[in-house]
Amino acid sequence: MTRRFRDMKIRTQSAIVILCALVLAFSFFELLWLNKWKLCETFERLDLFYTQMEDEDFQNTMVEEALRYNIPESEADTKAVAALDPFFDLVNEYTGIYIYGMDDGLYRAGRFAPAMEDENFLFFFNIGYRLTDGEGEFVQEFPLAFANGTAQVMLYNYERSLFVYPFLLVCLLLSIALFLGLVLFFLNRKMLQVLILKDEILTMAGGDLSHQIPELGGSEIGILASELNHLRESLYDNIQKEQESRKANQDLITALSHDLRTPLTILSGYLEVLRLKRNPQTQEEYLDRCLKKAEDIKDLTDRMFEYALVAEENETPEFVWLSTDFIGQCMTENCDFLKLAGFTVDLVMTETTGVLQSDKTMLKRIFNNLFSNILKYGDKRQIVRVSGQIRETEFIVSVLNSIKTQADQIDSTNIGLKSVDKMIHLLNGRMAVQQAEERFCVELGLPLQ
Repeated sequence: MTRRFRDMKIRTQSAIVILCALVLAFSFFELLWLNKWKLCETFERLDLFYTQMEDEDFQNTMVEEALRYNIPESEADTKAVAALDPFFDLVNEYTGIYIYGMDDGLYRAGRFAPAMEDENFLFFFNIGYRLTDGEGEFVQEFPLAFANGTAQVMLYNYERSLFVYPFLLVCLLLSIALFLGLVLFFLNRKMLQVLILKDEILTMAGGDLSHQIPELGGSEIGILASELNHLRESLYDNIQKEQESRKANQDLITALSHDLRTPLTILSGYLEVLRLKRNPQTQEEYLDRCLKKAEDIKDLTDRMFEYALVAEENETPEFVWLSTDFIGQCMTENCDFLKLAGFTVDLVMTETTGVLQSDKTMLKRIFNNLFSNILKYGDKRQIVRVSGQIRETEFIVSVLNSIKTQADQIDSTNIGLKSVDKMIHLLNGRMAVQQAEERFCVELGLPLQ
């Protein structure tokens, strides 16, 4: 790979180096940015940074002090609202506090974070808020008992912006420095090659034709060095170099073939044992191993494709005219797969047929994602209800299932739902998600023509 890179033109090498430098710089930035809160927590433990929201003493004080104050009947009760001023003083200048009725959810009283009235801090916060999509704002909502009842209290804390926004600047500067360092390193290597070539030409000009010019690759500089070598080298030297190059290519192909054959050999061994049926007692075990390996590979490739879909910004659907029967076919196929996996499925489809413009591939991916979530998190003991019907100017698809109790312990990034949401919007449709206790419902709406 290194030799192939050296044999490329300088323009191609430059493009690859810049692209790789961008990828590495971006990956480095992502690594730093994704671990920002771990670093923030470390700073807090070392008393290098403080947030009132994480202070247990502050939380206990709020609980104790709230019992000394009454909840205003409404925000118009200025006397009762003013009586809460000492309670509002418990929060610092970077925290806003608001009280809402527990039953009606109406605003009763509150105080804006004083720091947000500082023009310098507000300017700093607004820029960071837009760049980080609100990472510096921390919202906490909880019920709190007062002297005359319980109210819903919301705290808006902006202290973390004092850490996360400067940290963002540091991440950007380090990533830019990494990018420039890689590019400048590449340019320096090219300049060294030019200087080497200059020295060799001066040596040849001095009459020394026995000194071999070092190989500098296949770029324009390397070609010039090679042509200078051709002035004094014999045909034998050219043949030797051709043989060395052929051997290097053969070694590369052999290494790649070995890397591809190794995992295939392992799987083929299991399948060969099953085919020969020499040991029936172990067939079930080998089948389980093959299925587990296939399942692991599928999970990995699915996760790679899903994250690629969420990250991809320029995907464009290919709209064609479709009947709603195609959607019904996709739903039926996925429901059959659920039944094979042990689920009980109740599928209800409308008898009326409609026409819409959509993308076949995206529709299949949408339903694959939805039903894959059911396979991962659905409770097989409960019925999965799937329906498709025409409602006014939309074809509505509804999927309702129960969540198994172990699902809370499963690490889920909601990539599947994010993928569905993105694709359904690309198809000019809509998605609604509802979750109540152990019931999960997804509704898709596709516009009819």
